Amino acid sequence: MSNRKYSSVVFDLGMVLIPFDYTIAVNKLNKIEQNLGNRFIEFYNSNYHLHREFEKGVMTETEFINKMLTIVDHKIDRETFCKIYSEIFTLNEDVVSLLPVLKKEYKLFLLSNTNSIHQKYGWQKYEFLKYFDKLILSHEVQSLKPEEKIYRDVEKASGFSSEEHFYIDDIKEYVDTAIKLGWDAVQFVDYKKLEHDLKSRNIF
Repeated sequence: MSNRKYSSVVFDLGMVLIPFDYTIAVNKLNKIEQNLGNRFIEFYNSNYHLHREFEKGVMTETEFINKMLTIVDHKIDRETFCKIYSEIFTLNEDVVSLLPVLKKEYKLFLLSNTNSIHQKYGWQKYEFLKYFDKLILSHEVQSLKPEEKIYRDVEKASGFSSEEHFYIDDIKEYVDTAIKLGWDAVQFVDYKKLEHDLKSRNIF
């Protein structure tokens, strides 16, 4: 059992609270024109630096959209692209159900590598966001996990020392960085493991 004192629980967004699946977008594009979605995702994955630049806020939304519309041969307009690109999320209801319980004892923060289109068209509508004291979003703070700055931005927002933060992320590299910076952190695999991780630390 952990004797560590936690004051803040920090959640990643994608694949933890809201799983996503780009094949949903690929299939929609393929219906517009044969192989349109396949060409799009092949380019997207092969040029992942563009995705990262957009998430970091160094590429503007307009620049990103214009680039993507070129890839899909302007078969759709800007608004349609934003919707197709963003309607890829589902809700992990088991994990979301933890938020109001944890909120009674801890400050809650969201730490996400995300972009302005996914925020506006994809996940901004979710009610569970109300439980978070602050959202630390890569495109707003111009820093990406696993860069140190974005973790320190959470600490600035919380006002707590590093060791008072408990972090949940599906990507091991991001978990490892949090631990190096003095946080406690676990890799999210599924709800059952997360529940065990929380209980073993007397958090839940």
